Amino acid sequence: MTAAAERYPFLERDPSLGLASLAPMLPITLTGAESVPVSALLDTGATVSVLPYSVGEQLGLLWEQQSTPVRLSGNLAACEARALIVSAAVGKFPSVRLAFAWTKSDGVPVLLGQVNFFLEFDVCFYRSRSVFDVRPKQSPVGPDWRCAEVAPEQELFR
Repeated sequence: MTAAAERYPFLERDPSLGLASLAPMLPITLTGAESVPVSALLDTGATVSVLPYSVGEQLGLLWEQQSTPVRLSGNLAACEARALIVSAAVGKFPSVRLAFAWTKSDGVPVLLGQVNFFLEFDVCFYRSRSVFDVRPKQSPVGPDWRCAEVAPEQELFR
């Protein structure tokens, strides 16, 4: 059975930039020893998902107990990071286990990248309409799979 997609609006990250700052921010609940609702940036260009240090602490995680180092690149290349797996709930979908590079920096939002958010969820972006759809991966993806049509009455920013 195919799960229906859930639609989310792009959110403004910097009011001084207006529409240029709209980004695909997904509300998600992460669970470690504690559960923490966060707004995570969907980043199709990120190889790994990244968790800021303070969010890991809110989850009840201990830095010293995470022993697998992760090498980050780009703006986070100088930051130490460690691998961890937490449970994540998106909308009404069943929880999944997501891998993160937990960085010792708070200078980054929660980032959802290729490993493994985009391996667990199908996402369709409608940037010109400032919305995106998310649904659990379909198995298998057949030739008739496609993004949903966006009807004018479904648009969130008109």
